[in-house]
Amino acid sequence: MITPALPTSCDTSGDTTSVDESITAWALAARAGDPDAVEHFVRALHRDVLRYVAHLSADPQAADDLAQDTFLRALGSLHRFEGRSSARAWLLSIARRAVIDSFRYAATRPRLSDAPDWRLAVELAQPRGLPGFDDGVALLDLLAALPDERREAFVLTQLMGLPYAEAAEVSDCAVGTVRSRVARARTTLVDLLAETDAPTPVAA
Repeated sequence: MITPALPTSCDTSGDTTSVDESITAWALAARAGDPDAVEHFVRALHRDVLRYVAHLSADPQAADDLAQDTFLRALGSLHRFEGRSSARAWLLSIARRAVIDSFRYAATRPRLSDAPDWRLAVELAQPRGLPGFDDGVALLDLLAALPDERREAFVLTQLMGLPYAEAAEVSDCAVGTVRSRVARARTTLVDLLAETDAPTPVAA
């Protein structure tokens, strides 16, 4: 079982390059059979994976399962990791495939709701009154308005702090494409915020 308790070692306000080098070294040591390195590797990247799969899947409720699946896949594939890219970029590529596979699985096995009004049931199940909860919901709503590819590029680079080159590797596209998607995402978000802040016209 993967523990959800995490240090904040991947804080993007610090030296991301040195952090990534340490994480990559842990991944290589874990590949060689060091159990402590496995624990360091999982703890260092668990939060990043959770955030990424939650945004990519647009389903925060499924994030834990998707993160678990990602690490199970990664630990089973460590013998193929050679350190040519950062371990973080490598792991997020696996997370991306896990989300895509979950979409495919869900498409073949549609789930039915027992509740007569499933939308109301979902809303009532959401937490309320938590610090920052409303802001988090507002951010998710704004990001949900973006096309999938732009949202992914924005989350990878602006929320998770990945360099554009690594974000391109995770997304399997050119660096210039990532830069373009992020720029367009920023423009859309600014426009959406402006619409939100605009005063509502009073009816005559």
